[in-house]
Amino acid sequence: MNNGFQNTQTDMELENMRQQMNMLKNKLEQQEIVNDRIIRQSMKNTASNITRRYYMIMLLCLLIIPHSYWTFIKLSGFDFSFWIGTTIFILCCAGATFYNLKRNIRASEMMHHNLVDVHRNIARAKKLDVNSLWVGIPLVILWAGWWTYEVWKYNGPDAAQVFLVAGSIGAIIGGAIGFFIHIKTQRQYQEIIDQIEELTKGD
Repeated sequence: MNNGFQNTQTDMELENMRQQMNMLKNKLEQQEIVNDRIIRQSMKNTASNITRRYYMIMLLCLLIIPHSYWTFIKLSGFDFSFWIGTTIFILCCAGATFYNLKRNIRASEMMHHNLVDVHRNIARAKKLDVNSLWVGIPLVILWAGWWTYEVWKYNGPDAAQVFLVAGSIGAIIGGAIGFFIHIKTQRQYQEIIDQIEELTKGD
C-alpha cells in the first residue's frame, strides 16, 4: 500500500514538474516573441528615419537644379555647359540615393521578412553609402575647380578671390553638415545590423 501511495505521489510530483516546465517554456517562448517584435519595431523605426532622410536629400537635389540655373546662368553669367554639368552631377547623386533606398532599404520588411535577407540588404546599403562618399568627394573637387574657372573667366581675378573665400566657407559648412549626416546614417545602419545579429545569434 505504502509503495503504491508513494508511486502515485511521485507520479503526481513528476506531472506537476512537467506542467511547470511547460508553463516556463511557454512563457520563455512568449517573451522571445515579444522581444522579437520590439527589436523588429526598433529596426523599422531606424530604417524609416533613414528613408525620410534620403527623401529629403532627393527633394533638395531637385530644388537645387532650378536654383542653380538662376544663380549660375542668370545671375553670374556662367557658361551654359557648367549648369548642364552641375545638373548631371546633382541628378546622379539623387539617382544613387534613390537606387539605394529602393534596392536595399524597405522599412516594412523589418517586421516580417527573413532577417538574413534584411541583414544582407542593410549591409549592402551601408557599403553603398560609403562608396558614394568616396566617389562623390573627388567629383565635388572637380566641380569646385570648374566653378573656380567660371568665376575667374567671367568676373576677373579680383572677384574670383572674393568668390573663392565665400565658396570655401560655404564648402566647409556644407561639407561638415554632409559628413555629419553620413556618420549618423552609418551609425543607424550599424544599429540595424547589430539588432539583427542579436536576434539571430541563437539560430
